[in-house]
Amino acid sequence: MASKNTLNHALFILLVASAASHIAYAGDPDIVSDFIIPSNLNSANVTGTFFTYTGMRTLLNDDPPKTFTVLKATMEQFAALYGQSVSYATLLFPNGSVNPPHTHPRSAELLFLIEGSLEVGFVDTTNKLYTQTLLPGDMFVFPKGLVHYQYCISNDIAIAVSAFGSASAGTVSVPASVFTSGVDDDILAKSFKTDITTIQKIKAGLASKA
Repeated sequence: MASKNTLNHALFILLVASAASHIAYAGDPDIVSDFIIPSNLNSANVTGTFFTYTGMRTLLNDDPPKTFTVLKATMEQFAALYGQSVSYATLLFPNGSVNPPHTHPRSAELLFLIEGSLEVGFVDTTNKLYTQTLLPGDMFVFPKGLVHYQYCISNDIAIAVSAFGSASAGTVSVPASVFTSGVDDDILAKSFKTDITTIQKIKAGLASKA
């Protein structure tokens, strides 16, 4: 009996340790240097330019977009972010436009509304919807991994900035992942309790807007 209890105790410790390790590595991994330089760069030649991102200058120079537009500053666009567990996105919403339901699997999102008005919302794991109308100066947090959206309800453009606790938060679009990823039409029709013709119409609509 004692040996069985010892074995159970050891298994429990292993399970706890395994769960803790998954939690510890759920976000970006820690780095053991001040920053990471890509292999194609010589560290001796790195200057302040490496830590500067100018991709948002188009906000000041270009005309307002006709459709919902995202300008990202992740490690894909800005190599200095690698290992820093932070990234940004600027969201531009013409009147009536929507950022469709989506998730960020590797980070929560903290949105700050600069201009206009947005209706925002997310759905938790109990299928409860939380919504709010945001005005300039308001902030809203979308918890990590939960489906959420933003919809412009102002008469003119709305502009927001989102901060992420990951250098690459990832974006999984619900419409795209469900209807444009190759899932069989029959499976989708059964899942949504509709017919294949309806599913194909949805797919065609998404394809025409791609």
